[in-house]
Amino acid sequence: MPIYNVFKSFIDPVFIIFILLLISFFVCLKSGKKKGGALLLLLTIILLYGFSIEPVSNFLAYKLEKDYIVVQPSEEKKPLGVVVVLGGGHYDIQAINKTFPAGSTAVRLFHAVQMYKAYNARYLVCSGKGEGTITEAELMAQMAEASGVPKERIRIEPKSENTYEHAVELNKMFPDKSIRIGLVTEAYHMKRSEIEFKKYFSHVLPLPA
Repeated sequence: MPIYNVFKSFIDPVFIIFILLLISFFVCLKSGKKKGGALLLLLTIILLYGFSIEPVSNFLAYKLEKDYIVVQPSEEKKPLGVVVVLGGGHYDIQAINKTFPAGSTAVRLFHAVQMYKAYNARYLVCSGKGEGTITEAELMAQMAEASGVPKERIRIEPKSENTYEHAVELNKMFPDKSIRIGLVTEAYHMKRSEIEFKKYFSHVLPLPA
């Protein structure tokens, strides 16, 4: 498992709360430590409740999204070499033998198509592997073609499984690091994505969906 995935798992709030609950359990088992265990357990419950209520979740989302407001392209916009859209999940329905995009993927893809047209981009890159019968990238490519993007202008990147790998794989596809990249994902995911893509490309334009 890549270090990126391990680190991501360790900072997951659910994982942290689980560890706190586990520590509380073992503290309570030790004689004379029941009060300390109870206090730690209470703190964990408060954290769990805090992360689950709307004001806290809205505040955390705002901190991630405040720098990325969805705006329409200006008349002075420069053409983009590539618009890349990052997959946000998809799933199979076995009963009808079809694959569907998750809501996040659909929102990102349709915004990417709009930006591809608005910025007169050379290519639309659909990026992501996922776990369906076909990859996220292939599914998004089908949707993009159905939305009017010429097939020869669509590039598929079907290997990446996370934000870090999205950037790594796009770097392999385009040797010209000065190419102008339009990056499409949701606002809450944009800061992390922009950091990764700027490791490889000098011109990255955030296009939040």
